[in-house]
Formats: sequence, structure tokens, C-alpha cells
Amino acid sequence: MIRSLPLGCLLVIATVSMLGPAPAGASGKLMLYVERMEPYGQDAEDFSRAAWGGGLGVVAPVPFAHELLAGVGGLEVTNFLSETVPYYDQVTGLRVEQQTDQWYARFYLGGRFGPNKSGFLRPHFGANLALVYYDIGTDVVVPDDTDREREIRQHLRDRSEVAAGYDLNAGVDLNFRDKFSIELGTRFLQSFNVPEQLGEGSVQVQPRYLQFYLGAGLSFNLLKHLPDD
Repeated sequence: MIRSLPLGCLLVIATVSMLGPAPAGASGKLMLYVERMEPYGQDAEDFSRAAWGGGLGVVAPVPFAHELLAGVGGLEVTNFLSETVPYYDQVTGLRVEQQTDQWYARFYLGGRFGPNKSGFLRPHFGANLALVYYDIGTDVVVPDDTDREREIRQHLRDRSEVAAGYDLNAGVDLNFRDKFSIELGTRFLQSFNVPEQLGEGSVQVQPRYLQFYLGAGLSFNLLKHLPDD
């Protein structure tokens, strides 16, 4: 399991890639992408829903790795919008709703295995460690089903949390003349020890997500030759 891997195994790939020039024919890139996040498992489904986001990523080939390893880093942000979770009093049947508005940001660093040299079709797979930031606003509402204006609403808190996480990923890079590329892929993401926002002392959850992304990138060589003006 990825949690059992030494931290250095992933960080070394990303760090070494910065220590020298890319091998001949290999092309690192700067990429912008849009992504679709799908909650996976009960912990994520109870407190978030499918949402759209975007990110910025860097792929840097590792020197002396036969054009097969690359360091990866990036930042992405997703708005999980709102989620309503109902709770019922077992005696009176009174319904109380917890309503949350959630932002999710992730800084990740790791590596991937796959061809980096010239060629149109470049499949890859990899793994990243991540620092995950959650910003969650929580309201408690006693709804009135006949007149929404008569509902009772209490704003509990705005709370931010930082958690550790990882992802496993696979995708394919469509390379156009070592200048421009389109990348499609999927990631399995997991975060650890995230408060479920039910108050002090609440249990912590381990949310998992499936992410599908589509990105467009420019090679480092092309970026270096762009005019300064």
C-alpha cells in the first residue's frame, strides 16, 4: 500500500528531475487541466458530491533514467458545492439537516513511469504524495417543508483543515511535435484524518475520490523560446 512506501521514494523522483537537463528527446511540460471529482466510498459520499475543478501541473523528466521516469508536481482546486445530510430524532421524528459548503485544494508531488521521448502516444502511470486543504462551512437547519422562509437556520462554523493524502494515477499523453500535448487520465485519491464537521470531538473520516482529468500542456522547450515581449 502506498502509505507504507518511504516518503523519499516519491520525493527523490521529483527532486532528481530538477538536478540536470532532460535527456535528449525527452520533453517536460507545464500543463493546465480540468477535472471531475467523484466521491468513492461512504466517507466521501456522505459529506461531498461530484464536482468540477481545475489545476496546474509540471512534468519534468529525470536525467539518466532512459527517458522513462519523470517528476510530477502540481496544485488543484475543486468546489464540492453543497451537501445536505438529514438526521432524525428517534422519538419525535423531527428532521434536522446538516448543510455544508466545501472547497478542496491539493498540492501534490511524486513521479510517474512512462516514455518521455518524442512520440505521439505516451502512456504512463504513477503515484503522488499530497497535502490536502479542506475549507468547509457548516449550517444546521430545521426545515419547514410547507414554507422554506420559516425554516430555522444556525450557522455553526467556517472551518479549515489540512490533511495528508496520496494518489495513484494512470493516463495517456498525446504529444504533438514535442511542443504541445493533450493528456487524459484518472486518479484514485485518498485523504486521511479529515474531521466530518459534526462538532468538537467528532470522528474523523478517510475520504476517497475518483478523479478524471483532461489537460493541455506546453513543452519546456517551447516555453523557453517564447518572446519576452
